[in-house]
Amino acid sequence: MAAIRIIPCLDVKDGKVVKGVHFENLREAGDPVEHASFYSKENADEIVFLDISATIEGRKTMVDVVKNVSDVVFIPMTVGGGIRNVENIEELLKAGADKISINTSAVKTPELIKEGAKRFGSQCIIVAIDAKRAGKGRWEVYIESGKTPTGLDAVEWAKKVQDLGAGEVLLTSIDMDGTQKGYDIELTKAVAESISIPVIASGGAGTLEHMSDVIIKGKASAVLLASLLHFRKYTIRQIKEFLKDKGIEVR
Repeated sequence: MAAIRIIPCLDVKDGKVVKGVHFENLREAGDPVEHASFYSKENADEIVFLDISATIEGRKTMVDVVKNVSDVVFIPMTVGGGIRNVENIEELLKAGADKISINTSAVKTPELIKEGAKRFGSQCIIVAIDAKRAGKGRWEVYIESGKTPTGLDAVEWAKKVQDLGAGEVLLTSIDMDGTQKGYDIELTKAVAESISIPVIASGGAGTLEHMSDVIIKGKASAVLLASLLHFRKYTIRQIKEFLKDKGIEVR
């Protein structure tokens, strides 16, 4: 297994970092540039910047914020939100993004995954899958910031996005998001075992054990973290040292 990555996530709305529960009841958690700079200095492996209201508001990602963040970040940056075509992807890559994350547009226009991978390389294209439990061993894909069910099965959709050329899957459990009760290990494992590309686990981290569990039991290649880091419950170093003690290779 490749070394596990620790990835802070900045959900941004109206220029501010926000965090909610089950994608709702958002509260402000600071300035994106300040957070990004802090995590870069803390030796996070990558950073994810999601403009969470861009798709719903029908606009492009805030390119100026991406530029400002890229000026202070010296680790790979993934940017998502409001990306609808390859021109949007190119604009964000030129603004300083290393990878882009697509969710709603991937479902509505799967060809975008293929076009993006062909033009910029699979390593640039992350497909975000927001999933909610729909029965025993089943999860449904939701789009538009978790507001719209699609009828798609999360595991089958993950297989399809891999076939279309995605380089990674960013998998978020809507059920566990913001609860700090742990990742959905069953969901993560089901997706990770069905594809060969890396799966970034997201939604539910509350303790250090939650992270080791989703890596060991859920087969995740990386963990995405938000409120635990934004409100300084843990540092990147603490997390990496804990995982190392568990026998997990970290960067």
